[in-house]
Amino acid sequence: MGIDFGTTNSSVSLVRQGSVEEVAFRSRLGSSRSSRSLLYLERGRSTAGASGVRSWTGAEAVEHYLEADEDEIQRRLIQSLKSHLSARSLTGTEIFGRQYRFEELVARILRDLRAHASEAFGFDVTRAVVGRPVMFVGAGDEADNVFAEQRLLAAFKDAGFEDVSFAMEPVAAARAYRAANATEGVALIGDFGGGTTDFSLLRVHQGAAEVLASTGVGLAGDAFDARIVRRLISPALGSESSSTSFGKQLPTLPAWIFRRLEHWHTLSFLRTREVRDMLRVAETRASEPDKISALRTIVEEDLGYVLHQAVQSVKAQLSVSETATFSLETGSLQLHEDVQRSDFETWIAPELERMERSIDAVLDAAGLRAAEVDRVFLTGGTSLVPAVRKIFTDRFGEAEVNSGDVFTSVSQGLAWLGSDDSNR
Repeated sequence: MGIDFGTTNSSVSLVRQGSVEEVAFRSRLGSSRSSRSLLYLERGRSTAGASGVRSWTGAEAVEHYLEADEDEIQRRLIQSLKSHLSARSLTGTEIFGRQYRFEELVARILRDLRAHASEAFGFDVTRAVVGRPVMFVGAGDEADNVFAEQRLLAAFKDAGFEDVSFAMEPVAAARAYRAANATEGVALIGDFGGGTTDFSLLRVHQGAAEVLASTGVGLAGDAFDARIVRRLISPALGSESSSTSFGKQLPTLPAWIFRRLEHWHTLSFLRTREVRDMLRVAETRASEPDKISALRTIVEEDLGYVLHQAVQSVKAQLSVSETATFSLETGSLQLHEDVQRSDFETWIAPELERMERSIDAVLDAAGLRAAEVDRVFLTGGTSLVPAVRKIFTDRFGEAEVNSGDVFTSVSQGLAWLGSDDSNR
């Protein structure tokens, strides 16, 4: 069994009798080979204590969250837990009056992945090869990586897994590449996740693959989304607006308000009485009150998920078109902003540069030049961004650039790695 527990999406694959099988996650919206790495909890407002709490994960979490009547229930939507595995200061959080351990929240998502896999494959899943990034988000050194891996292992154990081993995600992507392509030579594997980007170089020879070097950097799709919010959405919500105070022009709202918008799971932190009061006052004195009003609507109606779905839609549009329109329409808010691909590529230039430096690092570690790379294999949603793909086509020129399944290549590779071990 291979399990890719991702920052944004997770997938599960199995190698059985030499063939790959994948879990299909079904919801009212259809079937998908990946599941959103989400946890949603809710409780009726009249329910005392922490009893009466219900929870869902994946697509079901989204459905229940969007359908919830906020007047009747308390709710909490949690995403990107993987990004906090290395944070030693984050041991847990209080939800509806009960303290939850961090590993307990992760385990709740993993428990549903295990249940889906057990149902799909017809046996009780208790063993798995699990992916981990070269560098966990926020990790400063290998000690932080070890700490994060131990926390993830504890969560898998809490979820009912008995035998868990870890493999580097880019190594798993490389194994998926080898399963689909036995051509000999040197291949660069790029694995673009929601929170990390990892690269590996491997040499394929006589059906075997030797990993020459691996590197990782703590950024990927989430960072691109944050840039769109900062440069396109936040100005439409008043980030550049000013107000007059004692004869001086000052920012209407503090910058930290808009930093919360850049990651949708942190937007809910703005839904405090103090922030709501701040927004109401700001709207009365702002030079552009309509923008502050739109921001207040997003905060008060907890539209973070809907906003960031629209952001991801823009990013997808810009992968196939030179122009796109951000559209957010609810019963009380209509927000439309046009964007050019060239502008988007300018916004993400710092992230692209970091990716290029990581490629330099893996080449240096392997003692290879770009001209010695025969093929490039990319996986993960961010690999579809034209500016990202251009890095590889420009640098590796004659090398053949291919893409694997953007959501399941890593879990497939993890399953193949487990099968390799079983057959030794």
